[in-house]
Amino acid sequence: MKAHDGLYIDGAWRPAAGADAIDVVNPADEQVIGRVPAGGAADVDAAVRAARAALPGWAATSPAERAARLAALRDVLVARKDEIAETVTAELGSPLPFSQAVHAAVPIAVAGSYAELAAAHSFEEKVGNSTVLAEPVGVVGAITPWNYPLHQIVAKVAPALAAGCTVVLKPAEDTPLTAQLFAEAVHEAGVPAGVFNLVTGLGPVAGQALAEHPDVDLVSFTGSTAVGRQIGAVAGAAVKRVALELGGKSANVILPSADLARAVNVGVANVMSNSGQTCSAWTRMLVHRDRYDEAVELARTAAAKYGDRIGPVVSARQQARVRGYIEKGVAEGARLVTGGPESPYEKGYFVSPTVFADVTPEMTIAQEEIFGPVLAILPYDDEDDALRIANGTVYGLAGAVWAADEAEAVAFARRMDTGQVDINGGRFNPLAPFGGYKQSGVGRELGTHGLAEYLQTKSLQF
Repeated sequence: MKAHDGLYIDGAWRPAAGADAIDVVNPADEQVIGRVPAGGAADVDAAVRAARAALPGWAATSPAERAARLAALRDVLVARKDEIAETVTAELGSPLPFSQAVHAAVPIAVAGSYAELAAAHSFEEKVGNSTVLAEPVGVVGAITPWNYPLHQIVAKVAPALAAGCTVVLKPAEDTPLTAQLFAEAVHEAGVPAGVFNLVTGLGPVAGQALAEHPDVDLVSFTGSTAVGRQIGAVAGAAVKRVALELGGKSANVILPSADLARAVNVGVANVMSNSGQTCSAWTRMLVHRDRYDEAVELARTAAAKYGDRIGPVVSARQQARVRGYIEKGVAEGARLVTGGPESPYEKGYFVSPTVFADVTPEMTIAQEEIFGPVLAILPYDDEDDALRIANGTVYGLAGAVWAADEAEAVAFARRMDTGQVDINGGRFNPLAPFGGYKQSGVGRELGTHGLAEYLQTKSLQF
């Protein structure tokens, strides 16, 4: 798509207050494919004022009307799914088949789920002599990342609109074209002016202005734990709500009874998906010592198949970050099984699929989120040892457990300090709550739990 040279505020594209712009770079060939405005505090203020003005009218609409607008939005996204996939591929570097199957299809499903929830959800209930009302929290500042650009937008905007909130979106500066396409879809779906607004810009400028704005009632942020802390501090000072989906270092626990080949192959695929740029990726594989060598060899073979099947990471900055972690893994004594810090191509921000063995729990690559196609394999002695290792990071976003007996896997999963666990390769469920324990965040996205983040409670006594 052709980049807009304006911001979407109050139902129209309008020039930014300043002349600064952001180049959008294709990470596969390092070519500039577009430029978007670098909005600033004045632009954020204009967008928030538009959202505040639109709030009473949108909040007063019936759930059925909000559901109809969301259904129309889903239909527009369906009609433009090929363009969505091509745009994500151009600015993120994701291979086109993955963009079609995940980057386009998943947010369409999530938008559809909120169209249904808006129509079916009960926004009031009787509790004794009280009527309890679920009302919109107000103006939402949504700050989204680049790794799943449309999904992360829809996962915030759709429930906010379903709840009756209005929104100002500040997308990641690496993938703003997808956000502009979404704004076009919102407009085409007939969402009233001011209900959704888009300000492209840099995080420390536009993102900070949005988080600090006194007329923003809730900040919904997905990104690093470090930035999440900053937003939490700003929101705490203003006593405003936050929803934070932050980092992860998820454990893939393969119990001795599991089908080892299947567990390892699915685990490697999970880590390599989206070039490793997934906060919930199972980047630590835990295997019993008795089967450790076999698992390492299976992982080496599986990872080698992804050499020409994954795209680049998003930027030169991200490539340097991932390479630095790989170098640190080697320096700290982990065994490089396959891959390494060298780029496999002369051009583009590519990182080789990398597997480490002989990783110990205290190593940096076992503790910190790398956000690239890098897997660490750790041995364990027994289930208690596996649980200690699995729970032994500051994160708790996701994980996986494998066992021949499902009940055995579930029993282990119940002891994990994490927000979501896949049992024997369980499928993604767009209605299940997603979010983390510990420093992986506050709140939940998707389904009714995601809708609840954008509602506040009032009780009427009779």
